[in-house]
Amino acid sequence: MIAIGSDHAAFEFKEAIKAYLIARGYEVKDFGTCGTERVDYCDFGFRVGEAVAGGECEKGIVCCGTGVGISISANKVKGIRAVVCSEPYSAKLSREHNDTNILALGARVVGIELAKMIVDEWMSAKFEGGRHLDRINKIADYENAH
Repeated sequence: MIAIGSDHAAFEFKEAIKAYLIARGYEVKDFGTCGTERVDYCDFGFRVGEAVAGGECEKGIVCCGTGVGISISANKVKGIRAVVCSEPYSAKLSREHNDTNILALGARVVGIELAKMIVDEWMSAKFEGGRHLDRINKIADYENAH
């Protein structure tokens, strides 16, 4: 299951990404927001982060105006490795090398068709492990110690 969430600035963008995922056969759980009324992006970054970190959802996608604020919020949840991507190559490598578990997108930064390409690359890429696992473990050790 894929968790998804956004603030008001990215509500319509999130809805388009959600519909795209569902059309591609993914099960999606929407953590809000549910409209264009002003809300705080951090609330939705936390919700998606908790769903992924807690195992309720396998991965997450979060959206705000730039993707930055909501990714920072999601990254405050222990065990989350959220990445903001504006092009497919970084999305792919973030999965292969960093085992990212949340993708953040900026509705005011990328168009919906580019966002779909980013989502496709991120969803299909697999973590390579190896030397990359050592680095992920080092990050987790630091996170657990502080």
